[in-house]
Amino acid sequence: MRRTQAKDQPAAAPPPVPRLVALSGSSQRRRRAGRAAVDAVDGAHTRDGATLAADPVAVDADVPSAIGDALEQVLTGRLYRAGMLDAEFAAELAERVARFTREGGKRTRSQFVWWSMRACGGGDEPTTSAALRIGAALELLQTCALVHDDVMDGSALRRGRPALHTDVRDSYSTVAAPARAARFGEAVAVLAGDLALVWADDVVAETALDPWTATAVREVWSDMRTEMVAGQFLDLQGQLTGSRSTTQALRAAHLKSALYSVERPLALGAAVAGADGRTMRALCSAGRCVGMAFQLRDDLEDVFGDPRHTGKSCGGDIREGKPTYLAALAVARAEAAADQPALEVLERALGNEDLSLEGLDEVREALVRTGARAAVEAKIERLSARGMRHFDGALLDADAAGRLRGLLTAQVTSRAADDPPAHSRPSSAATTAGSGAPGAGR
Repeated sequence: MRRTQAKDQPAAAPPPVPRLVALSGSSQRRRRAGRAAVDAVDGAHTRDGATLAADPVAVDADVPSAIGDALEQVLTGRLYRAGMLDAEFAAELAERVARFTREGGKRTRSQFVWWSMRACGGGDEPTTSAALRIGAALELLQTCALVHDDVMDGSALRRGRPALHTDVRDSYSTVAAPARAARFGEAVAVLAGDLALVWADDVVAETALDPWTATAVREVWSDMRTEMVAGQFLDLQGQLTGSRSTTQALRAAHLKSALYSVERPLALGAAVAGADGRTMRALCSAGRCVGMAFQLRDDLEDVFGDPRHTGKSCGGDIREGKPTYLAALAVARAEAAADQPALEVLERALGNEDLSLEGLDEVREALVRTGARAAVEAKIERLSARGMRHFDGALLDADAAGRLRGLLTAQVTSRAADDPPAHSRPSSAATTAGSGAPGAGR
């Protein structure tokens, strides 16, 4: 099988990251001295050999593109090192990680970092550079999460293309038996996710920050990585055991979406900007509420949304038996009301990979009849309102706060005005292959 050759690499190695040491004196003087040490580094160079200096006002106009530029600089440096280490490794594994990350989605988590930083008054060159780099690190962390999710969920597609493990399997289908090629593809995907995580950690560790800001950022980063794994474990365990616990469903949603998708990115941006404790607490509380509402909205739209608006197939969570709050609440309400027909529908459907379109319609009817759909909608509204009250309690820059508020609000707004038309939804196979959207999986 012919291998793709590694790209030509630059002749000179990138410059080293500046090493910062703790300074004596008052905390305010130490903080100023630490920031001065960062400012003194010419162009805030990093080990990726790039300068991420950018006009914050220009970044404001198109944050996803600016994050993409920062990510490209990071990936260029990482691919350089991969190529120096081994050309085959670079072409077959590192390039796949880079390609997957470049083809990312809306970069919502990175936007939370940026707008949180701006709302907390950040905007000088070192702070701007740091926020962009941390946004790039979040994109790599998301690559790790999604690549691993696709293996764990057995998803053949991601963003309308073959999932990474599927792509590797197909690339080696002519040199190995199908079972061995499939196993190899999954193993490579595990390594690819690991590599993305390593790169993400490196980017955060090598970002030029004064020592006290670095400590705050890295504590948030460390917590977020562990929470992400814990949430995924609870989700997988819930599927295996057929858990119908509303408490466990909310706990998994808290870890997988409320923290990882919203609260921690907001905290990272605030930490980079040096926000005070009151502002940090207000933003984190807002992010926790909005993140939970976001996951509940995603659960609803997995069942009731129109794929033309949501961008994902219907019924994937039901067919996979995911322990969502929506499903757990429906079972609890059906049991409390002794609604045996609804219970039978739910028990028959949850975890049934071959659930038909008619069967999914029955699930929808049961979710409405038990009041579970209305109850989840009401909970979304309460969480959203509570989150905005916390948000409004923070002392933020007015213009950036408006942008950040809009981004938060968009996370809980329904993407489909109407229910999907009957018998026009995708098949079970398409649903399974297309599962694993960021909101639902990670």
